[in-house]
Amino acid sequence: MFTTNTMISRTDYGTVKTAIHRKLIQKLNLDRVTEENREDVRRQVGSIIESLVVGESTPMNLQERERLVQEVLDEVFGLGPLEPLLADPSIADILVNTHKHVYIERRGILEETPIQFRDDAHLMAIIDRIVSAVGRRVDESSPMVDARLTDGSRVNAIIPPLAIDGPCLSIRRFGHKRLSAQELIDNRTLTPYMLELMRGCVKARLNILISGGTGAGKTTFLNVLSSFISNRERVVTIEDAAELLLNQVHVVRLETRPANIEGKGAVHQRQLVINALRMRPDRIIVGEVRGEEALDMLQAMNTGHDGSLTTIHANSPRDALSRLETMVAMSNLNLPENAIRRQIASAIDLVVQVTRMSDGTRKIASIAEITGMEGDVITMQDIFVFRKRGIRENGEVLGDFVPTGIRPKFAERLLVSGIQLPTPMFEVTRER
Repeated sequence: MFTTNTMISRTDYGTVKTAIHRKLIQKLNLDRVTEENREDVRRQVGSIIESLVVGESTPMNLQERERLVQEVLDEVFGLGPLEPLLADPSIADILVNTHKHVYIERRGILEETPIQFRDDAHLMAIIDRIVSAVGRRVDESSPMVDARLTDGSRVNAIIPPLAIDGPCLSIRRFGHKRLSAQELIDNRTLTPYMLELMRGCVKARLNILISGGTGAGKTTFLNVLSSFISNRERVVTIEDAAELLLNQVHVVRLETRPANIEGKGAVHQRQLVINALRMRPDRIIVGEVRGEEALDMLQAMNTGHDGSLTTIHANSPRDALSRLETMVAMSNLNLPENAIRRQIASAIDLVVQVTRMSDGTRKIASIAEITGMEGDVITMQDIFVFRKRGIRENGEVLGDFVPTGIRPKFAERLLVSGIQLPTPMFEVTRER
């Protein structure tokens, strides 16, 4: 027999693992394999490994055997090499660039991992397992697909011929534990005064647009704001891929549906927004506005559905309004530019800009109030901003959250709703 310090080479290890997986497939009816009989499968895997070690004189120590058992189980029950990454709650994104390179984002910083797939066919098998579980498909005729994992994580896959070098997989993680408002303060995403202002705005039913780039933390902040909604309200959420985590009791969750193999049956966000208006919602939350549904959302905000929340991809509050204007134009109703802007100005009360800094931290870069129109221009004013002062040698971003000294016009609306904002909140000279 072999001593426990005898090590197997990487090439031999991969060969043995493939052989075990093949033998397991021959012995088991994988269609009947479930989590309930996981221990039975584990015993069979262990038995196959023992026979390979003894029969084929494969040098392998105890630690390697245990690792091999776990990896084969991951192949049978999970997503193969990605399972250890999915088990790590500190990882926010898993990015697979062909079978050779797997990157992760942790605390806002990208790093490459030593994990690899055997080949493109191995990666494609994992992608097929993900998309088939939610009734979707990916092949040469439909080489792009969006899906989600059982834990709510969002998945995008793109394969050849669109992905030139091989299949690519992106997983945006969403944990079961929602980040709390206090954790945002502890992480210096915003200040207690800023949070108090946002809580008042949600309770007073202001319409809020959260703007930011990819991975800036828009959905996370939207989840926090939603926690301020009363349990006595009926909330309808509309998303492309369900990722909101609301604690309210009375929540109706709606999700879009892609076309089937024949190219039929697709249900878009605009259809869901229109349908939501017939469901007697107190609030409508659109996970991300990205197309012609923007017009219906604005009309809902302007016709009695106050307190609505949504996010948008944009680099600044002004850019967010421009993008919203472009999306409304996509509805092909030939509305005059001025009419669209007036619709936006009367519907949206507040634009919150969320930014991911160079050190990976997320900050509320600004809280801006829309004040109306001057001619053909939507007017807005900053209430709070993050002023960057520099960067430390270790890459940490230095800066302060400061009020602009402007008391928002909506303060009167909050007062009518029984929400009193302390005057020092808006004073520039006050220490933060």
